[in-house]
Amino acid sequence: MSSEDDFGIGEEKFGQGLAVAAEALFLLNLLALPGLAFAILVGLWFRFRHSAPPLARQHLKQATYVSFWGGLLIVGLSTAILAAGGLQSAWTWVVLILYFTCIHATLVLFGMFALIKAMNAQVWRFPLIGPRLETPDRCA
Repeated sequence: MSSEDDFGIGEEKFGQGLAVAAEALFLLNLLALPGLAFAILVGLWFRFRHSAPPLARQHLKQATYVSFWGGLLIVGLSTAILAAGGLQSAWTWVVLILYFTCIHATLVLFGMFALIKAMNAQVWRFPLIGPRLETPDRCA
């Protein structure tokens, strides 16, 4: 039975704060502070990649890798679309805007899901471009 003081919020698990910060920086990189948020995320990865608890290490690794690969997908293929179609073609811009919108929106959606998982102290992997999850014997 719940008391009046029980709000359904449990204690933070070891490394959960860092996991949440990593996923929040991933979203900030996509939505508000591109480049700056990525630099902070990479700094956190280099600082804590060996010493972070398994939960935080997995989210840090995922947010950093997916930021890198997502950036390559957005910038690289957008550049290829522009190069292939030329700046003057209307169809180039239609394809480019559709591509950018779909990739960007997908990364934001999965980033929100990853943030929710981090806030619940759970591991999760981005489909296709996310790094492999660490097994318990490799987390030690």
